Amino acid sequence: MTYTLYIGNRAYFSWSIAAYLMFERFGLSDQVETTVIYPNTEADVRRHLSDVAPARTLPTVITPEGAVLNDSMAIAEELASRHPDIPFWPRDPLARGTARALANEMHSSFGGLRGHWPVNLHTTYQPVTPPKEIALELDRLEQLWSHARQTTSADGPWLCGAYSLVDAIFAPMASRLATYGFHTRPTSRAYVAAHLSDPAYRKWHDLAQKDPAMPRFVLDLPIAAKS
Repeated sequence: MTYTLYIGNRAYFSWSIAAYLMFERFGLSDQVETTVIYPNTEADVRRHLSDVAPARTLPTVITPEGAVLNDSMAIAEELASRHPDIPFWPRDPLARGTARALANEMHSSFGGLRGHWPVNLHTTYQPVTPPKEIALELDRLEQLWSHARQTTSADGPWLCGAYSLVDAIFAPMASRLATYGFHTRPTSRAYVAAHLSDPAYRKWHDLAQKDPAMPRFVLDLPIAAKS
């Protein structure tokens, strides 16, 4: 059984991080062939995926039977259905429901952070005062992450017990908070640190350093001094 995974430039395409982790973090890396695309525009994405219907977006997974999964949550749920032996979602019903609720809120919300502060693994910026919209979203992340840990009595670094799909879905956000210096709230600080030290994420980060720079993702903000 072999899946085909299309991802974008590793340094900037946020949802590609999540899709990659769904395979790498859950032991399916030997069952996927990955193609990295380096587009400059959305039209360029569609050109690269001209033979992949219907949405032609990144990331996209093609199942062994040829089903096209062009949405991150679709990829997550399909993998969980196809591999019931792998704990993609927590086994405990309370933890599983909590994880699913948070993952879907991440998928559908946080437009301020996603729109104004793009993922950028080539650059770290000095902390700046966030606009009100982003400040509210940062508060919401702290609230959600604290709620998940309290509700599920998580005693490790992850949100709902052992690492699950909700953590893969939030990995791009953890990366984003680190890039812009917004990982300052207590739960956020610990959760972002867990992602940054996770071996699967570190592997992605190291690969991203070899991907070409894309100027359109570079913001006019003060760059943090390298330690």
